[in-house]
Amino acid sequence: MSEHLRLEVDGPLAVLTIDRPAKRNAMSFEMWSAVPPVLDKIAADPGVRALVVRGTDHFSAGADIGEFATLRADADGARRYSGAVHAAERAIAGVGRPTIAAITGSCVGGGCELALACDIRVAAPGARFGITPAKLGIVYHFTSTRQLVGAVGPAWAKQILFTGEIIDAPTALRIGLVNELADDPVARAFALAGTIARRAEVSVRGAKEIVNRIADGQVTEDDAVRALYIESVTGADYTEGVRAFLEKRAPRFTGGH
Repeated sequence: MSEHLRLEVDGPLAVLTIDRPAKRNAMSFEMWSAVPPVLDKIAADPGVRALVVRGTDHFSAGADIGEFATLRADADGARRYSGAVHAAERAIAGVGRPTIAAITGSCVGGGCELALACDIRVAAPGARFGITPAKLGIVYHFTSTRQLVGAVGPAWAKQILFTGEIIDAPTALRIGLVNELADDPVARAFALAGTIARRAEVSVRGAKEIVNRIADGQVTEDDAVRALYIESVTGADYTEGVRAFLEKRAPRFTGGH
């Protein structure tokens, strides 16, 4: 674990905090490399029902540009560095739990890449966004570009990537880069995570899997999707959900199968 990443688990909620305020939470190679093991811990903990990713004053200003002249000085170094960034983004996208980015301040470059890897993004009204490979002579990674296109559509994805310009939070909301604006995005993210944690885990997990399959281009259900249906209706949470509805009370889901 990098000294600039903090993982805290409180019951069903895990919080990953990027904590490098002197650098506006810019991500070093060490920090990128530390993200996948952190996400492995979350995936291995059956009690965790949702993950919030946040910064301190800023979400993240992206990759630490100071390392580009050393760790990315040649093509081999650039590939190694890019691989670490991509692995961190994929670890968040593939963790198997609902993920919420709570965005304050700068959310730029690799920081925006991390936010886009989350399922839901809540931003402060003063947050600022940008993806800037065109300012550095870099081609943005395919899977991260796909995440961007899925969020804002191809036309806005092209404008964001072609120009590298910074956009404000109201624009980010209007184009679908974020789900909501909130004066306190961390509190709102925690509230959303709490709501999700009270829902049937089998339903949330199945919804995430199916939505991701659709986003990846799947157009018809297959045996894997049908297995999700069967798992849900043969589990204890389905029985509890129906009983709670008939008894007009809040369900008490346990995640049982």
